[in-house]
Amino acid sequence: MGKKWLLKSEPSIWSIDHQNKAGSKGTDWDGVRNYQAANNLRKMKKGDLCFFYHSNIGKEIVGIVEVIKTAFIDKTDKMKKFVAVKVKYKNKLKSPVTLENIKKNKVLKDLPLIKQSRLSVMPIDTKSWKIILKMGSIL
Repeated sequence: MGKKWLLKSEPSIWSIDHQNKAGSKGTDWDGVRNYQAANNLRKMKKGDLCFFYHSNIGKEIVGIVEVIKTAFIDKTDKMKKFVAVKVKYKNKLKSPVTLENIKKNKVLKDLPLIKQSRLSVMPIDTKSWKIILKMGSIL
């Protein structure tokens, strides 16, 4: 079982529905300009699963995507310093898991989503992944 991650996107720019419409060929997860987030992208392996989080509007985990291509130079970065990965849609959570509900769960108190709320790409430990899946009615 690969590592688990969380990817944030503003739904008005790129939503889980956009990701679903992209189909099996997937899309580049690009535009990340934070060094810590970019280092997390570099650590991703093919087959890793990521929660898809709608930031700003909604502030909730809405689905799951799968990494289908590991880190490569981000075409949107003119300086060629940052990377992107390619992800494809896996599924939508039956019930979105809000940040508010994540904060209410004491077991999830150390999640980077809470501790480093500005970070757009972050790891999720297996225990937290399972809890969030259950909260979203997937398990």
